[in-house]
Amino acid sequence: MVIELKELLTTADKEQTFEAKLEQTSVMVSGVEYPIVKQSPFTLSMKNVSNRELCISADLEIVVSIPCDRCLEAVRRTLSLQIAEKLKLDGAGEIVAEEEETADYMIGSGLDVDKLIYGEILVNWPAKVLCKEDCRGICSKCGTNLNIRTCDCDQTELDPRMAVIQDIFNQFKEV
Repeated sequence: MVIELKELLTTADKEQTFEAKLEQTSVMVSGVEYPIVKQSPFTLSMKNVSNRELCISADLEIVVSIPCDRCLEAVRRTLSLQIAEKLKLDGAGEIVAEEEETADYMIGSGLDVDKLIYGEILVNWPAKVLCKEDCRGICSKCGTNLNIRTCDCDQTELDPRMAVIQDIFNQFKEV
């Protein structure tokens, strides 16, 4: 969704609010696409402060389906996003050149709401997602979800740094 701001950018001390909705249905993070399962319209407030600064603010929540880091089960995570952006204006309704480089969500005099929100999603993306605090994960041998059932695989893991010593012991093992 692109909102045209030409009038707001050229009129000092003008303030506008817009009812906005995120048009994207998924989020791409580190080359993986995650579906947005819930979102609602939000209010986007903008103010031209003395033709020197454009202030953009909004509060919204979205729910994203992210796989658990241990067992890969889908987990719904609520991301609360608070947007508070300030862009310097040159007095003639244009964004200052150095700000243009950081404000990739501005297209001429239009504001791309999806790009603005996407930047905030990336900043608020969780580092680790678990379905539950004591998630047991999956078996590294057979792939069984250990939260659902157990498997009969040998779970002893040898330290890979000690593999050479283990080989030496196996060579001299009496048969």
